[in-house]
Order: sequence, then structure tokens, then C-alpha cells
Amino acid sequence: MPGSTKTKQKTKKKKCPFCAETILAEAVKCRFCCEFLDPRIKWASAPPAAPPQTFNRDAEDDDEAQDDDDTLYWGRPSVFALIRPMTGCAILLFIAIGMAFYPLDRIFKPTGQLTVAHVNAIIGYIKITGFGLAATTLLFAAYKIAVLKSTSYEVSPDRIEWTRGIFSRKIDNLDMFRIIDLKLHRSLVDCILGIGTVTLVTKDKSDPTFDFVKVRDPRCLYDAVKKASLDADRKQGVIHIE
Repeated sequence: MPGSTKTKQKTKKKKCPFCAETILAEAVKCRFCCEFLDPRIKWASAPPAAPPQTFNRDAEDDDEAQDDDDTLYWGRPSVFALIRPMTGCAILLFIAIGMAFYPLDRIFKPTGQLTVAHVNAIIGYIKITGFGLAATTLLFAAYKIAVLKSTSYEVSPDRIEWTRGIFSRKIDNLDMFRIIDLKLHRSLVDCILGIGTVTLVTKDKSDPTFDFVKVRDPRCLYDAVKKASLDADRKQGVIHIE
């Protein structure tokens, strides 16, 4: 009876390329460092990436449109409000340029009492005064423009807000039910330029009167404030006694 022979097969082993521990040659994952030896299996077993988040611009536009619907009027004083001060600045600037660059030696000439040194000193003082006047005029014009650009008005159904300030911003508001009366002022020049001033008479102690100075479409602003004021009075149950 032939004896049975058992063939001992040696188990093949290899080293893990990540932790250098000895593992089976057929292993697909190291039992020591838990790393996958086949990168294809590693990526296949990874959890799916989260879908990129989409930005719903239409929803934000709807929110902004809803906020804009609450604004009855927004504007700032027209540049035509600077016609009068800018005219004065132009006249002063013309005088200053004449003082600084006009040949004054045609006017001031040496006489018996005025020597050449005296004449030159007078001309020098006049030119310095002209340059100073020109610089002051330009600074004043720049200041008026900056004040105009930094002022804005916003009218909503419940209140009026106006913002002003060059270096520091200041925001004030006025509730609609505090408005007692309002007036619209338009001169002939204002009618030609399409601007006007709306004056509010209020019960506010800090601002008993408030002016929308030289704004565009003043009639639309007047009607919007008047309607919003009446609606606020009915909502608050306010009765103004004259």
C-alpha cells in the first residue's frame, strides 16, 4: 500500500511597501497599516465626492428685488445744486489767476516815492495772494462737491433715511407718521433743469424741518412721501391737529 505523501507548500510572503511589515503575497490590504496595495482598489473603495455646491443667483436676485421694492425713492442732490457756489468759485478763480499771472509791472511803475524794490515787493505780494486765493477757491469747490456726493436720501414706506458725511458717515432717519406737512419749491431755473426742493415739516424735535435739496424728479418724491405719510398715519392711528 503506497504511503501518502503530503506536500508542504510554503506560503509566499512579501513586505508592505508602506510600513515594511511582512504580509501575505496575495494580500490586497496591509493588516498593519491598513493601506491598500492596489491603488485601483483604493480609489474604488473611497467614498464618493460630495457634489459641488451651486450658487443660486436667481434666488439672491429675487431677495434683492424684494428689498428694492420696499424703497420708494433713492437719490442725492443734483449737481445743478452747485450752480450758485460754483459760479462764485469761477469768478474768484478768474480774479486769482489774473492776480497771479497778469503782468502787473504795467500797472505799478516806479515813481518818486515808489522805488523799483517797492514795486517788486508789491507785485510779489499780489501774486502770492492770487495763488493763495486760487488754492482756497479750488479747495472750497472740492469740499462742496464731496459734500454733495456723500449725501443721499432713501424713502421707504415707514421712514426716511439720509446719509451724509465725508470722513465719518452719519445716518439719520425720520418716521413717516411724524410728518405734519410737506412743500415743494421750484424756481424757474429749477423747472428748466428738472430739479426741486421738497421741505418736510415734522414733529421731530431734533429735525423740525427737513429738506430734500435740489433733487431730480421732485414731484415723484413729493407724491411718494405724501402717500407714505398718509398710510403711516392710518396704520399708527395718528391724527395731526393744526
